[in-house]
Amino acid sequence: MDFELKTLDAAGAAAEKSDVLLVLVTEGFKAGKDPVSRLVSAALAARDIEPKAGKVLQAYRCEGIAAPRVLLAGAGDGSGKKIQAAVHAAAGVLRTSGAKRLTILLPAASGADGVRAAVCATADSSYVYVTTKSKPEGRELKKVVVGVADAAVQRAAFVRAKAAAAGVEFARELGNLPPNYATPTRLGEEAKKLAREHGFKVEVMGPKEVEKIGMGSFMAVAQGSAQPLRFIVLRHEGGAKGDAPVVLVGKGITFDSGGVSIKPSADMDEMKFDMGGAASVLGTFRALGELKPKINVVGLIPSCENMLDGSAYKPGDVLTSLSGQTIEVLNTDAEGRLILCDALTYAERFKPRYVVDIATLTGACVVALGGVRSGLFATDDALAEQLQAAGDAALDPVWRLPLDDEYADGLKTNFADVANVAGRAAGAVVAAKFLHRFTQNYPWAHLDIAGTAWKSGAGKGSTGRPVGLLLEFLLAQEAGSAAPAKRAGKSARAKAAA
Repeated sequence: MDFELKTLDAAGAAAEKSDVLLVLVTEGFKAGKDPVSRLVSAALAARDIEPKAGKVLQAYRCEGIAAPRVLLAGAGDGSGKKIQAAVHAAAGVLRTSGAKRLTILLPAASGADGVRAAVCATADSSYVYVTTKSKPEGRELKKVVVGVADAAVQRAAFVRAKAAAAGVEFARELGNLPPNYATPTRLGEEAKKLAREHGFKVEVMGPKEVEKIGMGSFMAVAQGSAQPLRFIVLRHEGGAKGDAPVVLVGKGITFDSGGVSIKPSADMDEMKFDMGGAASVLGTFRALGELKPKINVVGLIPSCENMLDGSAYKPGDVLTSLSGQTIEVLNTDAEGRLILCDALTYAERFKPRYVVDIATLTGACVVALGGVRSGLFATDDALAEQLQAAGDAALDPVWRLPLDDEYADGLKTNFADVANVAGRAAGAVVAAKFLHRFTQNYPWAHLDIAGTAWKSGAGKGSTGRPVGLLLEFLLAQEAGSAAPAKRAGKSARAKAAA
């Protein structure tokens, strides 16, 4: 989809040739003498529309307006969140209108957050999955003009918004692919393609290389599948050679049967989404390829299936991780932490500024936070605050959860250094505490996206989260607004509830 930014006021929007004109109506609307202003004023006076976000009014063949269809959508106070809601509310009408060209008139006072919200919400609401359909009917909307008070002022925000939208859509498409398409091998191929197109460095390792490195925990999870594992290393080297990189680690379980601790069959098809963390890392690199920020970023993706056959790992097995720590397997369905722990140890060799892992890790996080916010755990307050701020800016919010040492007590075992599960209580925190053992040498954060990476029900599909958050976080590093990293384990808040 092609986005264009234009300087447009209400009179200019009235003259803009498009199939649909979407006018976002905010509180305190000030009318002019142009056709669009007259239409909005009349609708407000008749109470056919109100500025409340989510309210939409359709009009057809309005005098003085070039677009045959006009949508008035309430946008509340004009904040990014309200503009996002307004665009999503209008999406239902747009989806059935057959429109190929859309003009969006943003409120005159809209800033960068409004531009970002309009672009990303339009891309999100018009996305259509078609890859495995025999008679695909793809996205009808081809061209979107975003009208702002001063295009020159908003140009940088617009470019960032387009990159974010492209990255989110890339992650959504990967997440939506069936598991017989989105295999570990396919993820490796997608990483290589990104590297070719955008100048990244890439290395894709198979079972022999991973065995040589000593990733015993990762290898154990993969051994029950006919699909060979892949360990993907992507590098964007936009900063100075000596600058410490930010390392993103994405969980890439392309299908999770639960292994010997097999899952119930109901909704097991949704376990194709268990590579949402990997998809978000690849989607973030897709956006980095557009923007080419002057920072160093490393993406690590351990990818495999969690299947069961005669060679599958089983409850009671003791694994030796890359760190040398031994792990007793009590539940083979707690496999994500077993592939991540080796990747987190591997991250040390990059002498990172920060390490952030992203994983559809626990159902417990879904119970705690639902599908609104991703769970955030961090050993460093500055890192946590930056991720929270990035999530708020990208409308991709998180909620910080505790890392008290006592939560790790249930992971004690008589037969290894640590068990891979404890009891049901505080499952998301206990999983984070397991990962914490492997992150002692750098500032670390963990994003549990089990509730936010995909949606169930009639709108089932990948969301592409948290690509928007990750991109905002990385661009903040480039801007130099980030505080110097602290040593892991020194933060008081790392041991207390947020």
